[in-house]
Amino acid sequence: MKTVLITGANRSIGLELVKEFSKKGLFVYLGTRDLEKGQAVVKELSENGFQNIKAIQIDVTKPDTILAAANIVESEQGKLDILINNAGISGALPQSAFDTSINDIQNVFDTNFFGVISVTQAFLELLKKSESARISNITSGLGSLALHSDPNWKYYNFKATSYVTSKAALNAYTIVLAYELRDLPFKVNVIDPGYTATDFNHHSGPGSVESAAAFIIKHTLTDENGPTGKFFSNDIEDETVISPW
Repeated sequence: MKTVLITGANRSIGLELVKEFSKKGLFVYLGTRDLEKGQAVVKELSENGFQNIKAIQIDVTKPDTILAAANIVESEQGKLDILINNAGISGALPQSAFDTSINDIQNVFDTNFFGVISVTQAFLELLKKSESARISNITSGLGSLALHSDPNWKYYNFKATSYVTSKAALNAYTIVLAYELRDLPFKVNVIDPGYTATDFNHHSGPGSVESAAAFIIKHTLTDENGPTGKFFSNDIEDETVISPW
């Protein structure tokens, strides 16, 4: 049985990913900052027929919880097949380039960028023990420099200093990571689930969590010939355009 860890998985897209991976027969670690809340979610899922799910405490901004989570996965599974770096924050809006404080920017980067690196590095050895490791870093089209430079892009006028730059940095990190793992059976991609109605945006997005999760899973459960080091967006109609970095 393959094992997947999803950070920020107790609600919204993360929770939907938990459900869908469970349906597909994977063992799912539901990553959550608050273990009691995570366990309550797992209990409810179990009562609704979902199996092989365990809540695991992991705050991507706290190294001790990351290390503890890695130790649990190692002792229980001996390896990790899939890592979904889903946890993220937007930061307070608006975020002007003129006056957004360094503290606010650092706070967003701590979760969206440094947190992803911390989790990835902590679980890398367990992922190397998988025959087909997958790392999916969940991003946003708002992190695409190419799209943000196109005045015809539908979200061109939404600029947010902390969030946009943190996701752009995440995209760049993904390219570097994929390159360094190119000779191993890894597929490392950055995936934009699209503008989805979640707690994250006060349910303002037009997309559903079901569509977002399906898109992420589609570009995560790829075979040995699948791409690596690419950007996929659920907001781009033509999926052949896979690298609008």
